[in-house]
Amino acid sequence: MSGIATIRDATFEDIEKAAFLGAQIVRLHHSVDPKRFFLPENVEQGYAWWLRQEIERPEAVLMVAECEGEIVGYCYGAVEERDWAVLIEQHGIVHDVYVVESARRKGVARELVSAVIAKLEAKGVPILKVSIMVQNESAQRLVQSLGFQNTMLEFTRVCEEAEHSENSAPM
Repeated sequence: MSGIATIRDATFEDIEKAAFLGAQIVRLHHSVDPKRFFLPENVEQGYAWWLRQEIERPEAVLMVAECEGEIVGYCYGAVEERDWAVLIEQHGIVHDVYVVESARRKGVARELVSAVIAKLEAKGVPILKVSIMVQNESAQRLVQSLGFQNTMLEFTRVCEEAEHSENSAPM
């Protein structure tokens, strides 16, 4: 344990707070690269809807970090089937991890990710995967310290026509 937080399975009562934290990830990604990451309206409500579905799926793992009765972090992962688009057999994926600023750099993210990894491994996945925004160097260091290695890089290119039509659209 991190010493400042208790890591546990999320409950339905935790969904709204976890959704709020998930929305922070969406906003961060969008603020760094709005052409790559869209920002949906009502992102917290959408996240809450999604997490309510996922918490009941046996393939999903949703965990929270709690400190003095407050949720200070969450991590979501799932077992995914073979994906021909990226040539990977059945695998576990850590989709999200977020820790509030006041609880960062204290081991909370490491404990959350480690707990999700353990649960995914217990489900029998042969390989684990995580995607991290290129600018998030601390998250990259964290997962590398947990045994992940870089296997793919995503490159994006904004198409001139799309950019031009987006900028010239009537208001």
